[in-house]
Amino acid sequence: MADRTIQGGDGIDTFPFPVELSVGGVGMQIGPMGTGRTWHADAPLERVHRIDFHVVMLFGAGPVRHMVDFTEYEATAGDLLWIRPGQVHRFSRSEYRGTVLTMQPGFLPRSTVEATGLYRYDLPPLLRPDAAQLAGLQAALAQLLREYEDTATLPLSLHTAVLRHTLTAFLLRLAHLAASAAQALRQRSDSTFTLFRDAVERDFATNHSVSAYADALGYSRRTLVRAVRAATGETPKAFIDKRVVLEAKRLLAHTELPIGRVGVAVGFPDAANFSKFFHQHTDQTPAAFRAELR
Repeated sequence: MADRTIQGGDGIDTFPFPVELSVGGVGMQIGPMGTGRTWHADAPLERVHRIDFHVVMLFGAGPVRHMVDFTEYEATAGDLLWIRPGQVHRFSRSEYRGTVLTMQPGFLPRSTVEATGLYRYDLPPLLRPDAAQLAGLQAALAQLLREYEDTATLPLSLHTAVLRHTLTAFLLRLAHLAASAAQALRQRSDSTFTLFRDAVERDFATNHSVSAYADALGYSRRTLVRAVRAATGETPKAFIDKRVVLEAKRLLAHTELPIGRVGVAVGFPDAANFSKFFHQHTDQTPAAFRAELR
């Protein structure tokens, strides 16, 4: 397999599915997580790398930290981590316990691939099922493990067909969980953004600090950045600055306040700092902007 290992332009190796683990053309493996597992002799798991197959880990213990696409996720017992082909990831030195499923879905029908969202990279990697969802996933995964290990009961063609259908049943449950998690994340982001927007509207004249807004709202700065970017496509700082500039323009256009007083009204006690800020965001000085409207 070494000759199939591909190094990307960013220097990160991509490792293929270990073909010797395929069963009758079914590119999958399922078993317990533990020490000593690797995709390839030249693929240390603690090194950043890519794989060209899916990995689904159902954790039986934790916490475990795992990096996916340069974001650190912390999983504990009952959580799942779904890593898709091409995503950059890295194992930590945590003790991984639970069940891991690896698969190349080429043997699945196109309709199944589409229905299960196997290549929806917008869905979150870390999934936290509730008790009922977890019970269903555990039962489906246990059944898949039994079918994978039982190579004697059925002829090979039937064995692979049963594996295909059993895997599909598990993936449908997993896909529903992932879609539900994404929807909940969007709703939380919407709520977070709404609170942030209202706080900015109330306090922009005295507070230009993203960290201060995050602290006041009880969010981490990272959470606030994600929520604002999802809602507006811009950073919280850009959102605040845009509101400050709008108010400054209103005061410059519709009042006779001296420019220094306008600056104070939008949070800049120093007139020079206000002029610099306004010019950075409008390519005009406050005086030039006012003169253009008179």
